[in-house]
Amino acid sequence: MHMKIKIIASLVFMGVYSIGFAQTDSIQLPDTNLEPPDLTVENTDFRNDSTKVFKKVKLDGIAAVIGDYVILDSDIEKTLIDLRNQGASTEDVTRCGLLGKLMEDRLYAHQAVQDSILVSDDEVNLTGDRQLQSLVQQIGSMEKVLKYYKKDNEADFREELYKINKLRMLSEKMQQSIVSEIEITPEEVRQFFNKIPKEERPVIGAEMEIAQIVKEPKPSDAEKQKVIDKLNAIKADVEDNDASFNVKAILYSQDPGSKSKGGFYSITKDTGFDKTFKDVAFSLKEGQVSEPFETQFGFHIIYIEKIRGQELDLRHILIMPEISQSTLDELKVELDSIRQQIKDGKYTFGEAARNFSDQKETANDGGKLRNPQDFGPRFELTKMDPELYNQVRNLKDDEISLPIFEQDPRGGGPKYKIMKVTNRYDEHVADFAQDYTKIQQLAKTEKQYKAIKKWMNEHIEDTYITVNEGNRDCDFANNWVKE
Repeated sequence: MHMKIKIIASLVFMGVYSIGFAQTDSIQLPDTNLEPPDLTVENTDFRNDSTKVFKKVKLDGIAAVIGDYVILDSDIEKTLIDLRNQGASTEDVTRCGLLGKLMEDRLYAHQAVQDSILVSDDEVNLTGDRQLQSLVQQIGSMEKVLKYYKKDNEADFREELYKINKLRMLSEKMQQSIVSEIEITPEEVRQFFNKIPKEERPVIGAEMEIAQIVKEPKPSDAEKQKVIDKLNAIKADVEDNDASFNVKAILYSQDPGSKSKGGFYSITKDTGFDKTFKDVAFSLKEGQVSEPFETQFGFHIIYIEKIRGQELDLRHILIMPEISQSTLDELKVELDSIRQQIKDGKYTFGEAARNFSDQKETANDGGKLRNPQDFGPRFELTKMDPELYNQVRNLKDDEISLPIFEQDPRGGGPKYKIMKVTNRYDEHVADFAQDYTKIQQLAKTEKQYKAIKKWMNEHIEDTYITVNEGNRDCDFANNWVKE
């Protein structure tokens, strides 16, 4: 029972159904005393002047009305098509389930407006701009994008994106406001756990804790200067000869995340980029190219394509100084020596990590890796990054790996590292002390779910809602028909 609640709560907060490009027009409400009618047209056959054949053909119908929002039958069909186009499994998705989700989203958005939770036009338009830019880069051109989405022109497509994004953003802000102040106390966690029957307690998969010591090669001053000279030459060609920064990035950038897009990124000051990179970017004017500068990933130049309030559209070129094979070989020998000193008892693995590792984010924590999903130290084997799993899966207890060569997937330089599995946890039924962090999250999720459910019940009662006769037999999770 509790696990079912947890699953439902996860669906509520993660938005299990993607709205895609469903229509979200806000229109004048029909007479509230009348059942919303189906839209029909008379199909007339004039082939025989003396005979008129009339046939009613259904164009679209109103599935439901939630406050200021109308949901059309076509919205439900569009949402189902969008889910399939995105590769989502629709085997267990029902028409009633989709309608219920669309109604939830519109109730959140309607109440957000009532509560003066605002989303600015600039914020919505910026989101649409980013989406269009991404689509153009993926598909090839605006013409191909319009053809793919069966739109007549860019203005109509932008208008539809605006409506979709406005509704989604209002809905998200409303949900966040409902649960933003919900906290969970240790006593609530204990009560939550004790209420779960022993036979229904969740099973925690096999897990491990991992530590590593990393050595990163340092390029020579001569190699650094070669890169700086190359970037200065590119900058001069762009500024003096009107060369395309976009093309230069495709040809020369070593950033795997943006090379194919001509070095393009759209960022704000809150974007999780290197601080030096953001400081340089936000110091530039529109159309300006930066001087070469260094980050942990290598050397960059940035071109500011457009400034939109607190958001920048930029292109950049990353080039990393070459590292000689002899330098890499020296690192491997150094790590071999560190490994042997740990085996000989001169240092613990944690002490060696603090003394010798070049990876600052793990060195101070004894080399301990953190799971990006919850920032805890444990990695569940079935959910681990495949590359990380392959690096440690054959390590025995207290065994330290031989030096492992690794190319930074984020675009940084090569490195060597040694690794150790510091703790193992076999698959087991959840234990309060051992799995407190996971149980705490489950308890908080249930508390959030209950808050959402209470909010939903209250506002369904207080909001104008009507469901088309053909949809009233749906087994909705919420009391939309107000029976």
